[in-house]
Amino acid sequence: MVALTPISRTEPSFYVSVVAAFGAFFGIFIGAGQGSIPLGVIAGAILMAIAAFALVKFGNEKTGRWALFVVMAIAGYFIAGIPGVVVGGFFGWFFGFMTFWLSEGRYRAKIPPYLTPMQVLWHFAFRVICGAIFVFLITPILVVMPLSFNAENFFTFTPEMLRFDPEGYSLKHYRDFFTNDDWQNALWNSVKIAPVATLLSVSFGTLAAIGLSQPHVPFRRAIMAILISPMIVPLIISAAGMYFFYSRIGLQGTYVGVVLAHAALGIPFVIITVTATLVGFDRSLTRAAANMGANPVTTFFRVQMPLILPGVISGGLFAFITSFDEVVVVLFVGSAGQKTLPWQMFTGLREQISPTILAVATILVAISICLLTVVEILRRRSERLRGMSPG
Repeated sequence: MVALTPISRTEPSFYVSVVAAFGAFFGIFIGAGQGSIPLGVIAGAILMAIAAFALVKFGNEKTGRWALFVVMAIAGYFIAGIPGVVVGGFFGWFFGFMTFWLSEGRYRAKIPPYLTPMQVLWHFAFRVICGAIFVFLITPILVVMPLSFNAENFFTFTPEMLRFDPEGYSLKHYRDFFTNDDWQNALWNSVKIAPVATLLSVSFGTLAAIGLSQPHVPFRRAIMAILISPMIVPLIISAAGMYFFYSRIGLQGTYVGVVLAHAALGIPFVIITVTATLVGFDRSLTRAAANMGANPVTTFFRVQMPLILPGVISGGLFAFITSFDEVVVVLFVGSAGQKTLPWQMFTGLREQISPTILAVATILVAISICLLTVVEILRRRSERLRGMSPG
């Protein structure tokens, strides 16, 4: 047996400088909360550099990490109370882990040993950039959700909420949503429009994807570009074009007009997902069904549809989300009788600031998460059916 050589410790200048850089970055947020960003950056860099150097010199990883966790949680309490304890404890855990992860060279344990220092730097820098983008995108959602439980009619965190006082939290905005006639009418309109628009999107989009997947169809690329153009063209342009077109044929301000407009927006999603599913489809199955006497309709429903069904359902879910969350087109094409839930939210922000909007937004986020989870499950099932991933 060949003994594995342990990973050697890195130079103090390396891990201290990296931890200090992260401390300066997080110090931006602490400084912004205290009214002085430069002070937060400088203090974060210096304190984390000292902490990293002291932890490694101390030697015992477990004890050192717990000590940093407790110290930063206490410091957070004096700065921001109970929320500061949570944030400070998280920072203590994160910097304690990072310090020993860097100082002991464990960061190179799962990457190829032949990578140069610059390649190792880019390997982790790329992941840090992706993580920062994810945090930037997800932070507004994380802020909205707790605010929807605010006991006051404010769009900001009250002192009671920051202290985690139960008196600062309430479900009254959710009760207002489920009891207010304006919100319920808007919800009912969305429920009436989105499923029908999704059904049309799935029907036309699936047929279009199957037809465009045939190699003998002329001008396939041009037709595909036209069909998916609603995803590329700015929504305000599409909405204005639909308004002028529908007003000439008498569909502007009607239920049918809104459904057709939303169906046009959802068709590109269905085409893309079904086309991706058809890439791995074995066309010899349809030829075999035809040789055995099955007509095209029977072949489609008995042979082709079961195999492309995950892509069809995924496209339908995307089309449903697009219709349920869309507001620009319905403002142009719809009327007061087709006021959907996003339209009511937009009106509430413009005319009357109501925290009920936060409760509705939280509900929509929960629905979107559930639908996207279903999409991911269907995507994996589709890959298994096509043999692209292990069962």
